[in-house]
Amino acid sequence: MLKLSKLAAALALTLAAGAASAGEVEVLHWWTSGGEAKSVGELKKIMQAKGHTWKDFAVAGGGGDNAMTVLKSRVVAGNPPAAAQIKGPAIQEWANEGVLANLDPVAKAEQWDSLLPKVVADVMKYKGNYVAAPVNVHRVNWMWANAAVLKKAGVAAAPKTWDEFFVAAEKVKKAGLIPVAHGGQNWQDFTTFEDVVLGVGGPKFYQDALVRLDPKALNSATMTKVLETFRKIKSYTDPASPGRDWNLATAMVIQEKAAFQFMGDWAKGEFTAAGKVPGKDYICAAAPGTGNAYTFNVDSFAMFKLKDATAQKAQGDLAAAIMGPEFQEVFNLNKGSIPVRLNMKMDKFDDCAKLSSKDFVDTAKTGGLVPSAAHGMAISPAAEGAIKDAVSQFWNNDKISVADGVKNIAKAAATK
Repeated sequence: MLKLSKLAAALALTLAAGAASAGEVEVLHWWTSGGEAKSVGELKKIMQAKGHTWKDFAVAGGGGDNAMTVLKSRVVAGNPPAAAQIKGPAIQEWANEGVLANLDPVAKAEQWDSLLPKVVADVMKYKGNYVAAPVNVHRVNWMWANAAVLKKAGVAAAPKTWDEFFVAAEKVKKAGLIPVAHGGQNWQDFTTFEDVVLGVGGPKFYQDALVRLDPKALNSATMTKVLETFRKIKSYTDPASPGRDWNLATAMVIQEKAAFQFMGDWAKGEFTAAGKVPGKDYICAAAPGTGNAYTFNVDSFAMFKLKDATAQKAQGDLAAAIMGPEFQEVFNLNKGSIPVRLNMKMDKFDDCAKLSSKDFVDTAKTGGLVPSAAHGMAISPAAEGAIKDAVSQFWNNDKISVADGVKNIAKAAATK
């Protein structure tokens, strides 16, 4: 994060000159392909219907890294867009620089506090004020399974515990198929790891270990069991997994080469594109031990301070549209995620999305709704990167003992 504080005086002088023209909203995002681009088009239509001009500021590639580089240069120059795709703790980092707009008037008028779980609303706020609008919810703690492979291996149903999972994995292995399709990239390793932390330790332990980064939790006997379980999962992957992209791992499940994959609900798009039907061709279930919990990854748009009153009005309408039921439905149908609004009708969504929505609402009430550490929702980018590397090193090097793996991850969590 650039330290922008020193530029506050310059920003005050230049923001007026760089502000969007009357009724114009410039939106920075990296949704440039397929269903995502189609969804952005729907938001553009909604804004145009309100009489505003949409200025698309799309920066492709890098999972948003390229977009952030461009955004920083624009803000430093005193010419920010009206809105930019930013998520998780990065929202608070931008807000701390004093460059984000206060969305409370819109949020109060639209009753966001009653439409969002508190744990999600808190991510969108800075010092109690809304500064960003959430678009969707991706559930990360999914386990995907091929129904035909399970049947061939004699596995009756999706395993609900890690003990059941290893029994099923052994049956799949004996049937001559790959138990776990895994893409050997550090973020995929971390995604599986946080599933195990949640499944072995439960939501409170997950919060202590991967959100609060509590040294006691990170060095506990529970974490030892987590790494033992994590290593055992690795033994059921195939030797060709290192470097494999996540979608190719999903393809292994689709093509009946593998039984299971641990991946967020963006994997569902691959099954859908292949013409597969949930409940018939494939099974979507919470990762073992996590049926009472939900790791969320929420995309959102942070709104930047604008001087022009008509530009501010257009920006407010954009925030309201993003949280509106019309856009929430069409965007998430295209994206494979679910609406972030708690009161949405799910009639048009598939069975996996309906299960996701039910669990999202239920866990919001029980404390089982937790932010994904592996997907930028829980901790600082520095700590996330360090833990991700330590987890990946353990996954890829069987010579690292469990005890040393615990120490390495705890040390990484102390990264500031």
